[in-house]
Amino acid sequence: MPDDHRAQFERDYDRSIFSTPVKRLQDKAQVFPLEPNDAIRTRLTHSLEVAAVARGLATNVAAWLYEKDEISYEQQRWVEAIAATCGLIHDLGNPPFGHAGEDAIRGWFVKRKSKIKKLLIEPQLCQDFLNFEGNAQTLRLVSKLQILSDFNGLNLTFGTLSAACKYTAASHQTKNGSQALKKTGYFASEVDVVKEVRKATGTGDARNPIAFLVEAADDIVYSVADIEDAVKKGLLRWSDLKERFQSIIGDKSTHLAKPAMQSILMRKWEILGKPNEDVQKLMADDTHGSAFRTAAIAYMVPEAVKAFQVNYDDIMLGKHKTELVEYSSLREIVKEFKTIGKEKVYPNKSTVKLELMGRKVIEDLMTFFLEGAQNMPLTGEPKAKDFKGRISTLLSRNYREVFQDSCRRGAQPEIYHRYQLVTDYVCGMTDTFAKQLHSDLMNG
Repeated sequence: MPDDHRAQFERDYDRSIFSTPVKRLQDKAQVFPLEPNDAIRTRLTHSLEVAAVARGLATNVAAWLYEKDEISYEQQRWVEAIAATCGLIHDLGNPPFGHAGEDAIRGWFVKRKSKIKKLLIEPQLCQDFLNFEGNAQTLRLVSKLQILSDFNGLNLTFGTLSAACKYTAASHQTKNGSQALKKTGYFASEVDVVKEVRKATGTGDARNPIAFLVEAADDIVYSVADIEDAVKKGLLRWSDLKERFQSIIGDKSTHLAKPAMQSILMRKWEILGKPNEDVQKLMADDTHGSAFRTAAIAYMVPEAVKAFQVNYDDIMLGKHKTELVEYSSLREIVKEFKTIGKEKVYPNKSTVKLELMGRKVIEDLMTFFLEGAQNMPLTGEPKAKDFKGRISTLLSRNYREVFQDSCRRGAQPEIYHRYQLVTDYVCGMTDTFAKQLHSDLMNG
């Protein structure tokens, strides 16, 4: 397209936002599964917010790098576009029902651990399932599973794929002590992609610097947004939060988050126009919650930029081992927000019940579709001559074609790809589709 003035990295964002996996995020839980209140975040609204904050962080960092003569004016746009795209796609690999869904998939494989170890002798092949991770599934999804004109997924640039790798360890090489190695970063099926990306970008096995910005954006957004959503749902009252925050900034308080909390609450009242006491009483809790969210993000973004600048040399040398939010006052304020979430938001009875239901749904679907995957032919369409064959026909045609192509390539054992076929299909489901399909299959 001769009149298309977008950079290739900007096309990555556009290609991603029109993709089916991004559309499915509108019916995947962020915190509250199957939430009827449309004001509460889904995984899609969360991802759009992370993309926006990641772009903001990248804009500030890129401008700083341009002033230092580290990058060109054109490269500023590239950094911003890559960060925004990675923010948008960072949760694509998550299964239905959020982190409860991830736990359910890992648990399903752990129950079959002895059999899997006999079938998959190589450590990584086995650990890909026992240490299943949504981030690694994201890389698989965008690089392999979305068939357009080939088997290269969304055909994203190497730069975007590199920055999208939040974790850099294979499933059998995870370890504590380094944020990048804490969880599974890629499966054996994507080793070829990882090698190609690392060679093209020159990162080696170190994190891409932009990945630090996207990770910080995710931490900032969800630590604040989960509290705002809890207020909107009525699980938290602003008066309770106000009391907790005021205890942090009290005259005798020695809380490490004190300066940050003072700045955030001061900014909150500026946003609300410093209403008098009578007007304050009339304000809805969610008005206070939204102003708090705005003020908190406005405080934390510049702090994250400073953290990146302070650690820039180590980041570029691949020596930086921790998150950006571990630095400056960000650490204590994010820690406090996450503590509120753990104490007041996530243990909510209705949420826990839905998570338990989600686990049951995923475990049953994995068991059911394993029969179909085990009988999937290596070429052509599945034959519906018997019950197991008919199950095979229910599996996504897209994923069936990827399975058959992977078997033709022969890089991993056939049984490995059959297990992946089940995982790919269930991971790609939305919350509502998974729940309804489970009901249809189990209840007739």
